[in-house]
Amino acid sequence: MTNPNVEQLAAAQKANAEVMMALLRTAFNGVERLTALNMAASREFFNTTVAGTQQLLSAKDAAEMAKLNSNLAQPGAEKWMDYSRTVYDLVAQMQQEVTSVMEAQYSSFQKNASTAVEKASASAPVGGDVFAATMKSMMDASTKAFTNMSGMAKQLTDIAEANMQAAGKAVAVKATPAKSATAAAAKKSAK
Repeated sequence: MTNPNVEQLAAAQKANAEVMMALLRTAFNGVERLTALNMAASREFFNTTVAGTQQLLSAKDAAEMAKLNSNLAQPGAEKWMDYSRTVYDLVAQMQQEVTSVMEAQYSSFQKNASTAVEKASASAPVGGDVFAATMKSMMDASTKAFTNMSGMAKQLTDIAEANMQAAGKAVAVKATPAKSATAAAAKKSAK
C-alpha cells in the first residue's frame, strides 16, 4: 500500500469518526431533552392528579362530582395533546439533525468517491474503464437510493404531522360532547 493510500484511509477514518461523534451528540442531546420533558410531564401529571383527587373528595354530592369530573377532564386532554406535540416536535427536530449530518456525510463521500473513480479510470490499465463505469453506476444507484430514503423520511414526517393534527381535532371534538354528557348526567342525578 502506498503512502497516499494510507493517508486517504486515515483521513476517511477520521471523517467517519467525526460523523459518528456528531450523530452520538445529537442522540444524547435528544435523549436528554426527552428525559427532561418526561420528568416535567410526570411532575405536572402527579400534581394535577393530586389536586383533582382532593377536589373530587371534597365534592358534596354526585352533581358536584360530575361537574368537577368534566371540568378536570378537558385540561387533561389538552395537556396530553400539548405533550404529544412537544414529543413530535422533538423527534422531528432530532430526525432533521440526523438527516443533515447524514446528507453532509453522503455528499462528502460521493464527492470523494467520484474523485477516486476519476483518478482510477485516468491511470487504469486497459480494461479499467469497465471498472470505472461499474463504480459510476453503483454511485448513481446509491444516490437514487439515498434520494428515495430522504423522500420517504419526509413523507413519514408529513404523515405523522397530519395524524397529530387530526388527533388534536378529534380530542377537541370528543371533549365537548363528553363534557355536555357529563353535565346532563349530573343534572339528571341532581333531580
